Amino acid sequence: MLLATFFASVAALAPAGAALPPRAETIGTTAEGRPIRAELVGSRRARTKILVVGSIHGNEPAGRAITRRLRRVRPPSGTAFWVIDDANPDGSAAGSRHNAHGVDLNRNFPYRWQPQDGVYESGPGPASEPETQVLQRFIERERPRVTLWYHQALRMVVAAEGDAKLERLYARGSALPRKRLPAYHGTVSSWQNSSFPDDTAFVVELPGGRLDPPGVRRHARTVRSLARAIAPPRVARKRIPYGPERRAQMAAYAQRHYGIDDYRLRDPKVIVEHYTVTDTFPPVFNYFSVNQPDPELHELPGVCSHYVVDRDGTVYELVPPRIMCRHTVGLNYTAIGIEHVGQSDAQVMGNPSQRAASLRLTRMLQGRYGISTKNVIGHNENRSSPFHRERVASLRSQTHGDFPKPVMDGYRRLLRRLPAPASLR
Repeated sequence: MLLATFFASVAALAPAGAALPPRAETIGTTAEGRPIRAELVGSRRARTKILVVGSIHGNEPAGRAITRRLRRVRPPSGTAFWVIDDANPDGSAAGSRHNAHGVDLNRNFPYRWQPQDGVYESGPGPASEPETQVLQRFIERERPRVTLWYHQALRMVVAAEGDAKLERLYARGSALPRKRLPAYHGTVSSWQNSSFPDDTAFVVELPGGRLDPPGVRRHARTVRSLARAIAPPRVARKRIPYGPERRAQMAAYAQRHYGIDDYRLRDPKVIVEHYTVTDTFPPVFNYFSVNQPDPELHELPGVCSHYVVDRDGTVYELVPPRIMCRHTVGLNYTAIGIEHVGQSDAQVMGNPSQRAASLRLTRMLQGRYGISTKNVIGHNENRSSPFHRERVASLRSQTHGDFPKPVMDGYRRLLRRLPAPASLR
């Protein structure tokens, strides 16, 4: 139920409306010289790409209706779709599974290739076919975070070597069961998953025949749900003053407390969750902006946090995560701080929009810096972190009450249910 609420709240944050006009390009040609075309739906600047291929076998065309539908869909913010209607135009022209050379392209990719004949003819060698080479070059160039390959007609989402959470999400949205098939040789999805372990590719086996319009819409919605699940959060930069004087104070603080003569956060290993004890964002920004000794420890620089998640789900970046902030005693040298507007952790966790935005932000930072979920902690857990380090003896037991272990155990469970960020899979 919590995961369903998370995805529903993420959906509410995503923009709706018509898609941007697709931009098409010919990415190569077939054995008989037919063009293989890819179209980008969304912004070329989007950091997260999803590749959707309507067919690779010429006699399995149903997925092309989904790729055509996706041209009319606006991808979630931060994502874009690459759509290829047909990866085997020669086979489609002949109504054949194979390309013009009689090769099953989905047995021709280099990973675990082996000679095969008959219906699964794999070609004279790995990647021998021009269509295979075109697809390899395109995937290597674009590095889609997720790739969907539509086939017919086994009616399933194929469990592969990719991200099982994304496969299950597609299975739920499409009302298809998730099942395993034999480990075939030379398939494109296995080549992708072995070559690019930070990304994931899997096969969707559609029913036989043409998809009816409700089925096309259902699959297109599921593709968009997949994109929402991996979309980076929208982060608004609203920087507090952090000039040379404050940086020098931070370096002096780091020297006193950690033996580090630097203000920079060079290798973050921990993410610390906090709440603000305010009802709105402006007082938080104003307090962090004023560089004054804090009322508790009376030190400079003033306290701050890298990010603040507002109650409506808006994420603000106050300080770049390459710079240390004072937010957690014993961990400032290695921790990214996330504040949540609210009076209690229960209030934050009970707010679907805020919770969803927090999870997306944390997951993005985990992927960017390779931070494991066990090192996503609440402020109250700082002393139990293996990275806790404090040279001032009187502060070694200092902590705060926000986000204690029982609350963070629930938060970490939600994180683990989400699609893994690239560097953690």
